[in-house]
Amino acid sequence: MSSSYEPAYDAVVVGGGPAGLQATLTLARVHRPVLMVDSGSYRNDAADHMHNVVTHDGTQPAEFRAAGRKELAAYDTVTVRDGAVSSITPDGDAGFVVTMGDEQVRTLGVVLATGVVDTLPDKPGLAALFGSVVAHCPFCHGHELAGGHIGILGTSGAGHLPGLVAPLASRVSVFTDGEELTEALPAEVAVRTEPVTGVCPSSVGATVTFADGPPEEVAGVFVRTTFAQRAPFAEQLGLTLNPSGCVEVDAFGRTSLPGVYAAGDMAHLAALPMPMQSVVAAAASGQTAAASLVAFAH
Repeated sequence: MSSSYEPAYDAVVVGGGPAGLQATLTLARVHRPVLMVDSGSYRNDAADHMHNVVTHDGTQPAEFRAAGRKELAAYDTVTVRDGAVSSITPDGDAGFVVTMGDEQVRTLGVVLATGVVDTLPDKPGLAALFGSVVAHCPFCHGHELAGGHIGILGTSGAGHLPGLVAPLASRVSVFTDGEELTEALPAEVAVRTEPVTGVCPSSVGATVTFADGPPEEVAGVFVRTTFAQRAPFAEQLGLTLNPSGCVEVDAFGRTSLPGVYAAGDMAHLAALPMPMQSVVAAAASGQTAAASLVAFAH
């Protein structure tokens, strides 16, 4: 597509989760022509409900997204598409070409809000319970386990999670899964060192089984996931990444490529070890990225 064509949009927002919805709303509020493209895949797909979201504590993620879509429909400058972006390419000094199947649109700027994909430890039954009994964030999923036995799977979270969940739990256990525990734990935290062989639902939450010794009944299990970019655009555009694998952004949501902004779990400041993984933080970063796109375009 030649750069002689005027851009159809001031911004294309890629992603329809909390970060993308908020970025689109922010652009709509100042009447910028904006296209939001939503692939229909979200990091919190596995979660039954969102928590620690003011006015939406306990809301289903799909209900939250539907409410956001309804609000966007009130703005004439907003276009929403369901589908996947296949590529984003710079178009000289004129902005970017965004390709969706056989269609191409031009835009002055881009907000990436495509999120990440979580990878759980390879344990039978763990994935089926992820987002309910198995979780990675006590701030989002801890209260629902209050008064129960809470397990922590693996050693990567053993340094800080026992103290964080202790006020919630009747007792806390760390299951090292055969790994060496290098952190000093409070005396009241139980430790099981045997390899974990599986996790299955139970009447109280879940049953954790081991290669040796009796199973453990728990109300819930916290686990550290590894994650990777959900979409290929960081690689396509040559964006600078943090050691975490997330896109490096500055305080304004700007990436290393002018005109491209990033928000949500896919990006974070270089000073942070990982993104601030919550709906509220994602939405806030979407607002910042969109407002900065407008501000720095003038």
